[in-house]
Amino acid sequence: MQNFAFLLEQTNQNPLAGALPMIIMMVLLVGMFIFSSRANKKKEKEAADMRDNLQVGDEVTTIGGIIGKVVSIKEETFVLETTKEKTQIRFLKGAIRSVDVRIADVIAAKAEAEKEAAEADAEEKK
Repeated sequence: MQNFAFLLEQTNQNPLAGALPMIIMMVLLVGMFIFSSRANKKKEKEAADMRDNLQVGDEVTTIGGIIGKVVSIKEETFVLETTKEKTQIRFLKGAIRSVDVRIADVIAAKAEAEKEAAEADAEEKK
């Protein structure tokens, strides 16, 4: 019985000694969970913004690996043109993995190039 009394005396001296590492571990786990959920929410928001900003003419890649050009958009679906034969397939917007080429960027680049060309012509005439 003396051996068991020795164990009881040690635990009575500092009751938090055994609980402190467990408390620290729980706080770390909760912190990691919160950080992870915030990162997931950010990714979901970026994906939703990408789908909402989809335009006719954009080149996209689907989660199935199909690459093509958007030819029409409805509320939750879009039609993708995939080959030279103008094969068209309808997808849900959630099937978009990435927008590879935005038509708005292409138009802006083309306008910038035309502006630079016009300025260069104007300089040559002087």
